[in-house]
Amino acid sequence: MTGQGTDAAKKIVGRKRGVLTDTIGLILAVTVAGAGLSENLLGIRLLDQAKNTYPTIAKSWVDTGFKKTVVEHGAKLGIDVEVVDKNPGTRGFHVLKRRWVVERSIGWIMMHRRLARDYETLAASSEAMIHIASIDNLAKRVTDETTPTRRGTY
Repeated sequence: MTGQGTDAAKKIVGRKRGVLTDTIGLILAVTVAGAGLSENLLGIRLLDQAKNTYPTIAKSWVDTGFKKTVVEHGAKLGIDVEVVDKNPGTRGFHVLKRRWVVERSIGWIMMHRRLARDYETLAASSEAMIHIASIDNLAKRVTDETTPTRRGTY
């Protein structure tokens, strides 16, 4: 695992979090790496993790940051990787097929204060905190417990 890095394109120093979820938003694979790691390598790590843990996985949707390399790697693993492109005619925010599931899951785990900032020294610790937040969210779903929003309302 790598520590912090620099993403020259976005001009940020820190880490990238890669998350792969199922269709209802449960986290299947997580990888945290320095911001300098390319989206393609991050996607390859996620696909490898998912295939090792869930050998029957057959389909994945990714955003446009993941290019041909991830699609080809997925094909080698037997996973159909589909890139979800934005509609070029639409301006501003709009919901994209399947992408909202991951965005919603990231929003859920960000409700945990420790994940709002990068407090962890090790990338493995950061990955563990994401898993803990995911477990907490799943437990709240199962027990039908209400979760306060950032504003403190229910």
